[in-house]
Amino acid sequence: MGLRDRIQKVEAEISSASMADIAFLLIIFFMVTAVFSATKGLDFKLPSDDEQQSTEEQEAIFFKVLEDGTFLMDKRPATLDEIRDYVVPKLERWPDKPIIIYARPEAPYEALVGIYDELVKLAKPPENGGYGLLTKPPNISIPTQSEINEYVALFGVNPFEQD
Repeated sequence: MGLRDRIQKVEAEISSASMADIAFLLIIFFMVTAVFSATKGLDFKLPSDDEQQSTEEQEAIFFKVLEDGTFLMDKRPATLDEIRDYVVPKLERWPDKPIIIYARPEAPYEALVGIYDELVKLAKPPENGGYGLLTKPPNISIPTQSEINEYVALFGVNPFEQD
């Protein structure tokens, strides 16, 4: 049993004398690498002076159905037959141009449906009862009274009642 007594236990020690040197080297390393990885800016391809870009406004096409069943198309009196000739050139240029149909509360429902049907027919193929003049259906929006009330509450003005 004397053998066990002779084995000395070795204590594990980590010398902390060089810890400060290692810490300073790491700080310098991260400072140098941070400078190299900093974003210098974004590359943009700016248009040249001779390139012209169209900046025309793309306002919505606006229909307002009145109490007597007639309607205004962009503030001008119109008939159902005039919708196609007015709307198609605008939608060919801007296919996603919004179309807003606003019917006064007292307006007959048939007038609203007539305008909507005429607009939907623009993209329907002729074999389905349409005209087939557009490649995609128009972006038609019919605001509800609650949406109009929210707009008036936010902005203090009803855009559908202005002339």
